[in-house]
Amino acid sequence: MKNRLAGRFFHSKSNLAVAVMRERGIQMRLFEILLVLSCFALLVDLLFIKRSAKKTGLGLGIGSSVILVVQLLVEGYRWQLLVVYIMTALFIIIVLLRHSEKMMNLKIGKFLKYSLSSLIVILLVGSTALSAYLPVFNLPKPDGPEKVGTQTFHFTDQNRDEVFTEDQSDKRELMVQVWYPAENRNNIKRDTLFPKDKERFKKYIQSFSTSLKLPEFVLDYWKYSQTNSYENVEILPSASPYPVVLLSHGMGTSRVLHASQAENLASHGYIVVTIDHTYSTFATLFPDGRVTDYKKSTTTLDERTKTGNIWTKDVEFVIDQIEKLNSGAIESQFKGKIDLDHIGTMGHSFGGATAFNATYLDQRIKAGVNMDGSLYEVENRDDINKPFMFIRSGSFEDWLANFEIDRNSDDEVTKSLSDELHIMKNVINHGGKVIYVEGTQHFNFTDLQFYSELVKLSGITGDINGKRGSNIVNQYVLDFFNKQLKETGGDLIQGPNDLYPEVKFVDPEEL
Repeated sequence: MKNRLAGRFFHSKSNLAVAVMRERGIQMRLFEILLVLSCFALLVDLLFIKRSAKKTGLGLGIGSSVILVVQLLVEGYRWQLLVVYIMTALFIIIVLLRHSEKMMNLKIGKFLKYSLSSLIVILLVGSTALSAYLPVFNLPKPDGPEKVGTQTFHFTDQNRDEVFTEDQSDKRELMVQVWYPAENRNNIKRDTLFPKDKERFKKYIQSFSTSLKLPEFVLDYWKYSQTNSYENVEILPSASPYPVVLLSHGMGTSRVLHASQAENLASHGYIVVTIDHTYSTFATLFPDGRVTDYKKSTTTLDERTKTGNIWTKDVEFVIDQIEKLNSGAIESQFKGKIDLDHIGTMGHSFGGATAFNATYLDQRIKAGVNMDGSLYEVENRDDINKPFMFIRSGSFEDWLANFEIDRNSDDEVTKSLSDELHIMKNVINHGGKVIYVEGTQHFNFTDLQFYSELVKLSGITGDINGKRGSNIVNQYVLDFFNKQLKETGGDLIQGPNDLYPEVKFVDPEEL
């Protein structure tokens, strides 16, 4: 009876612990949480339960063994839980064997017993904290009605030389990922965020870890993270073609940091094309196994402009390839499925500046969104006559106030920023929008905020809850493109909304 009551108590406490951890944003997988709880239960049993209570110890030992095996087989090993693995295995052995004659005769002094116990508890808490704050994360579910498919393409621009390499025969190569409304008739499993192939994943992570100056094993657990998309499934049939949005990442990051934004738009009936701008990413993986890393700095205005022009041509080239996909010149399932009359572009940081530049220059692009990106080309850009939206981080208001002090300075950077504000003012006067989101910082416009709660400590994301910030950006981007590319919606971008009090609209007079 006591054992059954103890079992029910442990089960209820386990469920409560799981709920509390998730409520507080601590992301651990189910069997990881159960494993940690069983490890502490074994320790409590060893310290406080009488050795004569064989059934309790036997039940805990067998139950913990099952949880340990299931966690390793189903969820997979993580280095963050190494101490928990070792201690659980050790405790199981001691619990199951402590009734043997040798163990019964073993005597340990109280001081040594509780000193070791304290050290073990500290190590277990540290291991658990690492697991909770460096979690196996999955992307938040998109809120649209459609399932999402994804397919990756490798394009080579034979008309452009690759300027970031020394080999003069190299041509500009791009990896492009397409996200689209999909069917999943065969119940295919969700796609992983990073390459599934072990060797390719290893090469990919090596490049990331080198850029971040971290040991390779530290990022190994990323292999478990999943998207909400299904790879290479059929596109959802539609009576009319889908509008398309091209999405560019920030300088030195990757298209992988914008997967949730692409998924959300695709779930609402868009084809989204995310571009890896080669040699400006942490890592770009090509089909033959090559991995390119970050090659180019953009420390001066001249370097920014030169690299920005390359990125703009990347966008234009990808639109050329989209046209070929739609016509059937490139064989794919997208033939006739893309609405070439309704093309939008968006991006973050340097990619946001590229979205603006491409929208201005390419007549095929009808509307664009810049997510917290300073423009690299401001000459002759103040007469943009297309719908455009600037979304800035929460620091924009303070930045604007501080800029007023130096507005009349003659230095090159100040003049460029002044021209950029003039462009924003013209955008508003021509029906566009400039908004900022309180509580956000620069990387709240990427998926990096889902990787770990510890990212906040670096200051590159703001105080806002990551999922809340992501949802706000997704809703305003969706509403903008719905109005400009589908001629529906547009309510959110009209002005302040009680559902999103964090969003502030900038008056042109403030600029």
